Amino acid sequence: MFPEDMIRQAETVLKLAKQRRAKIATAESCTGGLIAACLTEVPGSSDVVDRSYVTYSNEAKMDMLGVPEALIVKHGAVSESVATAMAIGALERSQAKISVSVTGIAGPGGGTPDKPVGRVHMACALGADVFPECHDFGDTGRDHVRLESVRAALRLLEHHLG
Repeated sequence: MFPEDMIRQAETVLKLAKQRRAKIATAESCTGGLIAACLTEVPGSSDVVDRSYVTYSNEAKMDMLGVPEALIVKHGAVSESVATAMAIGALERSQAKISVSVTGIAGPGGGTPDKPVGRVHMACALGADVFPECHDFGDTGRDHVRLESVRAALRLLEHHLG
């Protein structure tokens, strides 16, 4: 289902999480659950994958993760602030020690000059620390943006688990 290199990346993340006895939670918007799907493609992933939130709508972000409506109104759903709030919300509402969140514009269409198609914000929450990132994958096609977002999220988890 996923490219072999991505499965190897997921295996590394799971191995590191298991070594740290750290459960993982994901909060996904534009990836629609692909990060969790990639992690759970690996046998034994249930040892460390706690849960995944697919919060595609703003309402889901608010209801499921506690993202303040004012934050979405002020910064937009595709923003560092919302990605950070999503990661914190996933951590607070789970048994996980580490979470990763993703929100972006996969396309086609939907972009603006300030937030172009291919822009993806993500964040990793580990304890009280949150590490946001912004990626611009370009208007390279919906599938490409979503898969590159998964790769980047796995790298982010790996970095902070390592």
